[in-house]
Amino acid sequence: MTVIPAALRPCEDACGRDRLLWLLYFAAVQQDPGGGGGVGRELLERLMVGSDEATSATLAALRGGVSYVVWNGTTPAEPLALIYGRRLRHTRRQDVETTNLDRTVQLIGRHHQSVRLGQIRTADGSWVFMLFLAEDCSSLIACTGVRQTYA
Repeated sequence: MTVIPAALRPCEDACGRDRLLWLLYFAAVQQDPGGGGGVGRELLERLMVGSDEATSATLAALRGGVSYVVWNGTTPAEPLALIYGRRLRHTRRQDVETTNLDRTVQLIGRHHQSVRLGQIRTADGSWVFMLFLAEDCSSLIACTGVRQTYA
């Protein structure tokens, strides 16, 4: 069964195009819910060099020992930019707290190569952070967080 990360769940009022993008996204990304997809914690910590709030919080969570996942496989940046652009508009309409989501949409939109995705959840479950990594996991393209209102 495919588990859709909360930060990636489509809006309830999503149109047919959004649903198609979600289907393409999950077809493109092979999920590895059991771990880091071959990416070690130390490497992820080294990649968290940004000065934004999302990257700092992600680094703190990693150093705190939380579990994480980096999915095997890659997906093109263009559909992710569309998905996260819609996510940005949805979170603003619903007044959901995010960190670095607008910048993430910009960075992904300018990235013209496939990316690998990762996810880190804070120990208390109040935030989920999505990582957008270079295809070879050599750099962090962007990081964003979404507050989980049910936590």
